Amino acid sequence: MNTTTKPSVSIAISVYNEAEILKENVNTLCDYMNSLEGYTWELILINDGSKDETGKIADELARGKENIKVLHNKKNIYLGNSLRRAFQTCKGDYIVTLDIDLSYSVDHIKKLLDTIVETHADVVIASPYMKEGKVTGVPFIRNLLSKVVNKFLSFLSHEKIHTFTGMVRAYNRKFLKNLSLKAQDFEINPEIIYKTLLLRGRIVEIPGHLDWTSQKMVSSKRKSKIHFTRGILSGLMSGFIFRPYIFFMLIGLVLFILALYIIVWLIINTIVIYPHVIATSERFFDDRLSVAVAEIFRRKPYAFFVGGISLIVSVQFLSLGFLSLQSKRYFEELFNLNTRILKQNNNEE
Repeated sequence: MNTTTKPSVSIAISVYNEAEILKENVNTLCDYMNSLEGYTWELILINDGSKDETGKIADELARGKENIKVLHNKKNIYLGNSLRRAFQTCKGDYIVTLDIDLSYSVDHIKKLLDTIVETHADVVIASPYMKEGKVTGVPFIRNLLSKVVNKFLSFLSHEKIHTFTGMVRAYNRKFLKNLSLKAQDFEINPEIIYKTLLLRGRIVEIPGHLDWTSQKMVSSKRKSKIHFTRGILSGLMSGFIFRPYIFFMLIGLVLFILALYIIVWLIINTIVIYPHVIATSERFFDDRLSVAVAEIFRRKPYAFFVGGISLIVSVQFLSLGFLSLQSKRYFEELFNLNTRILKQNNNEE
């Protein structure tokens, strides 16, 4: 980046059926960016196949303004695909992603940009869940589930990151180009963090304020809905990319403990009944043991079936866990190799 010129910023926002709030919020955003000193900027709006007047309003807002560009998806292709398309269009040194509802106020933009410039970070995240972060007006259940999902992802990643699912962020565009993103929906946000960690990229969090107060006032009029359930499920499934083997090994371990408990129970009961078999006509130890086991089977046949099936299935899940661990290592090696090749090609261009 040339230090003699102002750093450039691309604001990327995906919108779907947001006609009710689009004009007002885009004007608020543009007014703020015009007042922001030290940066040149562009706004990339992705109309993700809206069925209302969103696309028309977006075109009207961009008319005659060189720094506002509207991309139209012919159909709703979801957040991840829309953002990946926007990232390819952005020309700024830095990219900032926001929600059009401005549930994170526009002043977060300066905080994100100042932080990414000062710290030379690759990704800066506005986090309402870290110390000094704040959540206002969000329903209790939604807030709780969001915190649980982010805690879950933090646990799996072994990183002290508080917000994996939030999309209010700033990116170093050159670094972002090397991530080879594939996610199609909300899971793009955890995917970016995961691949940034693989490349030993620098991630910085700043306190954010998630405020749904104004959103509640217009939620009854808005045609679009926050796909909260889908977002939560995407967040949970995103944990799979961090530690896929844990899911298999956890199930396998639980089933193995169950099988072990039943097997121990069968052994103890066999030992208890064995002395009573000595008085039978069987002369040898293996014959008497067979009679004892047969008696236990006659009394508790389901224990043999449950224990045996649990043992077999647990071995299968544990094997899948080890295979997924190996596959993850192969993926990380290939991803790093692919990134080096991609960087080399970008430098040659």
